[in-house]
Amino acid sequence: MTTALLTDRYELTMLQAALADGTAHRRSVFEVFTRHLPPGRRYGVVAGTGRVLEAVEGFRFAPAELDWLAAQRVVDDATLDYLAQYRFTGSISGYAEGEVFFPGSPLLQVESTFAEAVLLETVVLSVLNHDSAVASAASRMTSAAGDRPCLEMGSRRAHEEAAVAAARAAVVAGFAGTSNLEAGRRYGLRTIGTAAHAFTLLHDDEEAAFASQVAAMGPGTTLLVDTYDVRRGVERAVRAAGTGLGAVRLDSGDLPSQARAVREQLDSLGATGTKIVVSSDLDEHAIAALAAAPVDSYGVGTSVVTGSGAPTCGMVYKLVAREDRSGAMQAVAKTSAAKSGHLGRKTSARRVVAGEAAEEVVVGGTDPAVLAWRPEPDMRPLHEVFVQDGRLVPGWTGADGVERATRRHADSCAELPVTALRLSADDPAIPTVRVTL
Repeated sequence: MTTALLTDRYELTMLQAALADGTAHRRSVFEVFTRHLPPGRRYGVVAGTGRVLEAVEGFRFAPAELDWLAAQRVVDDATLDYLAQYRFTGSISGYAEGEVFFPGSPLLQVESTFAEAVLLETVVLSVLNHDSAVASAASRMTSAAGDRPCLEMGSRRAHEEAAVAAARAAVVAGFAGTSNLEAGRRYGLRTIGTAAHAFTLLHDDEEAAFASQVAAMGPGTTLLVDTYDVRRGVERAVRAAGTGLGAVRLDSGDLPSQARAVREQLDSLGATGTKIVVSSDLDEHAIAALAAAPVDSYGVGTSVVTGSGAPTCGMVYKLVAREDRSGAMQAVAKTSAAKSGHLGRKTSARRVVAGEAAEEVVVGGTDPAVLAWRPEPDMRPLHEVFVQDGRLVPGWTGADGVERATRRHADSCAELPVTALRLSADDPAIPTVRVTL
């Protein structure tokens, strides 16, 4: 499926005007960044980069798209001729997927002609804003969970394609699996799930439901024990599967007190290895509140797929440098008071002292100076190359890309000061220092 019409009309009307006045082929640099983090957040997480790269590869105007644009008179014939041959031939670089970020971080850099790069604005932002919001929320949840796994099960609370993207982003940020089968198929994610209350209600009694599930899936399955009375449900679950029962799930009620009671009951029945899974509208704060409870894993739905109160990251895609009439690159930026930008191409590094991130260093200025800049010995460079001269660098997409992003997220979070992982509202976890060359 082409991604070419996942865009806004003004991208094409700007293209038409630029083709007509001769500026369309000026070399240009666009950057993605966010001016601030959502309230209460101390860091964000980059997610969706692999999906952006897949979208760029699929950005083609086939006859069906061109015919529709012509029928709607969106652009003129000269622009349609250009679109028919469209291929992105530039370069894309930025923060590795899974990396944490802060306000003003130059997260993605798209360099090509104005014509090629401007068309990508909407699809790039729609992917990064959504996926990074989910990953940022998921990271707070996995941090609150500690070494207890979080499982994504929020598909029914999102658009069907957003559900797939959300599952992927949650895994990037440390979730151990997803209930979404399409996400599992596309990205090689571990899928999880056994039965809902409907399965218990289908049967004449709870004993029959549990016996059926154990017969089909074996004693290592997870039995949902709160359809009726939890205590009796636990008794019936152990009777059906034996003391080797894999897990029981609690999906309602006072989870901390129920978990303690169920743990005591399981142990008294000899099911000391049976785990307890909890679900029911969990978010990072509910997970933190369960830290002292004998819970083994968390099933998270609505909160993770909707960004837990912050469904977007406020990322923008701005032109920061363009070729002038002499062929030299000229830094450009908005100067309006409320939405001012920073001139020119940028690169960045993170200063790490004794294994702990101390500051984000964002370097800007003239093109030659920024391109020649090298980080100091105690700095970790943050920009990676994803596309070079129109060719995708291997390893950033598909299942390999998700695995790589998951590792990057774990390593990046491990560098953060311990205060960055607190759920209380505060300033960004580390300061951003700007250097102009």
